[in-house]
Amino acid sequence: MKTTLRILGVATVSVAMVACLGKGNKAATAEAQDGTVEVAAQDDENIIVLFDGSSLDGWRGYNRTDLPARWVIEDGALKFNGSGGGEAQENDGGDIIYDRKFGNFELTFEWKISKGGNSGVFFYAQEVPGEPIYISAPEYQILDNENHPDAKMGIQGNRQAGSLYDMIAAVPQNAKPYGEWNTGGITVYKGTVAHWMNGENVVEYHLWTPQWIQMIDDSKFSKDKWPLAYELLTNVGGDDREGYIGFQDHGDDVWFRNIKVKLLD
Repeated sequence: MKTTLRILGVATVSVAMVACLGKGNKAATAEAQDGTVEVAAQDDENIIVLFDGSSLDGWRGYNRTDLPARWVIEDGALKFNGSGGGEAQENDGGDIIYDRKFGNFELTFEWKISKGGNSGVFFYAQEVPGEPIYISAPEYQILDNENHPDAKMGIQGNRQAGSLYDMIAAVPQNAKPYGEWNTGGITVYKGTVAHWMNGENVVEYHLWTPQWIQMIDDSKFSKDKWPLAYELLTNVGGDDREGYIGFQDHGDDVWFRNIKVKLLD
């Protein structure tokens, strides 16, 4: 119960668990087509809906002023129509960001991936001309663990779904198979970060610490392998300790819905 309702009070829970909320709770409930119940906090001025299922207002391409045409609304979800070309970033594709920077926050979302699909959720992203979004931003990995080879690469599963990509593996690894909806979340508060997946805290780390720098040194973003990425990630968020939230075009179909941020500043 504690972890299921931890983020925003917007996590998806079973019908049976709603009874635990009590009569005095002011949350609204609505039954979804898959038989789950969404519990959404009401009248909270600190909650910003980034995507409500009907509008793409506020979203644009990374290092662009427009929204790449492959990002569309489908059945109330934000969908990327994959090109099938891996990390393509072409043919009206590309990563997208919400056009507002966030500092301390709780992000919640639902996601599902296509067979063999790969994507990611970024935070604290900075727009660096000519460079990919992940050069400056930690990544919550979105992946079909069963069919994408990245799941078997990296170290001890640190490229599987929910992981801090190429740094910390999600434990437990509770991602659902491709084509099924998962709940996800990222909490960032004064440098402490937690990844959530399907109601459980699966990753925790601390930005700007010696341990954070060591993780970067041990990854594909090390000083020797990628000096600019190392410089940006060791000072992730820049001097203002904030940045953009973004979603990745990795060339595969991916869906997101119920995307919300709760400000913690």
